[in-house]
Amino acid sequence: MRPLLIGRFQPFHNGHLWLVNRIVREYGSIIIGIGSAQESHTLVNPFTAGERHYMIQKSLEEAGIHDYYLVPIEDIYRNSLWVSHITSLAPPFDVAISGNPLVKRLFMEAGKKVIEPEMHNRELYSGREIRKRIIANEPWKDLVPNGTYRVILEIDGENRIRDLSKTDEIIK
Repeated sequence: MRPLLIGRFQPFHNGHLWLVNRIVREYGSIIIGIGSAQESHTLVNPFTAGERHYMIQKSLEEAGIHDYYLVPIEDIYRNSLWVSHITSLAPPFDVAISGNPLVKRLFMEAGKKVIEPEMHNRELYSGREIRKRIIANEPWKDLVPNGTYRVILEIDGENRIRDLSKTDEIIK
């Protein structure tokens, strides 16, 4: 069976790497769908699809994972067509892996096998927590693989996230 894991990976973190390792050990390979690929430069989605692709690639290669395929997936805002949109972009897959209730529902309604993954230390390993720490100038390096860390530094991602958190509104 070939699994598909979908996420936004904003950024790719150690929880993601832990999960990918488990999936590859069980299935031998993985397809990773980079969701909301059209989104970037927002506080929730600060990185481009290409930057996320680069983070994931560097992190997986350093972890010794080589049998993977990365697919950028843009949102189409039509839930009834979303699964067929993904199947038109990705290599054939037998099982979808996601913890997102809507994603699970859409794949189930399309007749795909769906597995909800075990999350590893979800309170600590989350994109939201990492972005929050970057904004607050708190330590975050240990939450991401070295490949992700180096990419974020290369693209000046810390300053991007901090800039995106600012506002030009006058607060009274």
